[in-house]
Amino acid sequence: QVQLVESGGGLVQPGGSLRLSCVASGSIGSINAMGWYRQVPGKQRELVAHMSDVGITNYADSVKGRFTISRDNAKNTVSLQMNSLKPEDTAVYYCNLKVMRSTLYEYWGQGTQVTVSS
Repeated sequence: QVQLVESGGGLVQPGGSLRLSCVASGSIGSINAMGWYRQVPGKQRELVAHMSDVGITNYADSVKGRFTISRDNAKNTVSLQMNSLKPEDTAVYYCNLKVMRSTLYEYWGQGTQVTVSS
């Protein structure tokens, strides 16, 4: 059983910063990728940032230059440093883990609310 636990969401003013963290536990294997997605009501969940187990990153165009993803493989954690936040960054942010075993398995955290508002 794989579990993802997120922390770090909250309310911040435009231009401010937040840091999200996610800890994975269970049988996550060695070949995996971790990342963050976000979702607002009425819209599809979208990729924010993603990092492979060898450090290859992928960012949504809307967050490039403002958000930074990092991983600690020894601790099975992934973090998202969010700077220069905008109201349009307001969403529920979900931690995501993809594990390659005989096939690809995907797991989600429970989500953490990020609200950017003055």
